[in-house]
Amino acid sequence: MNATITSRQSCALEDVGAYLDGELAGVSLETFEAHLKTCVDCAAELRAQRHLLCTLDVAFNESRPFELPRDFTRVVAAHAESDLSGMRRKGERRRALQLCAILALLSFALLGAAARTLVFDPVRSFLRVAGSLLNLLWQTVYDAGTGIAVIVRVVGRAIVFGPHGLGLFLTLAFIISISLLPLLIARYHRAQIIE
Repeated sequence: MNATITSRQSCALEDVGAYLDGELAGVSLETFEAHLKTCVDCAAELRAQRHLLCTLDVAFNESRPFELPRDFTRVVAAHAESDLSGMRRKGERRRALQLCAILALLSFALLGAAARTLVFDPVRSFLRVAGSLLNLLWQTVYDAGTGIAVIVRVVGRAIVFGPHGLGLFLTLAFIISISLLPLLIARYHRAQIIE
């Protein structure tokens, strides 16, 4: 039993592959061939690898190259376009959008804490800056509207309550002239084009 274990340990199975590839030469070749006559395991391994090589040779030699049809790309493109025609329906678009949303939520859930620092913190800071800008814009519009209202009220009181209502007449004349100004400008340009 010890002799069998010792012979298995002394067998170098990589020598079988080197022998089949023709990499052994000289003394190592003679030593390996002498070893094959006494070692049943190495002889069996050599037969198994030769059988495998023969099977691979037969498999690769029998496969013949095949030619693609001349219009292969046109046919594949036509089938791809006809297969995508279903994506144009409204229900499938909605389903695709829902799947994308679910996949995005799932990816954020799988990212965990990294998603907070990579995605949510920049979004939160962007929303904070956008909110500040909108607040500034609203405050500016509100203050400008309040200022205009105060000016109109002061000027209106001075005009309306002025001597003999002359201010009211002047205000109405100003408003009518402003409203007629675009009509006069359009007529002037038409007259220039005709000449």
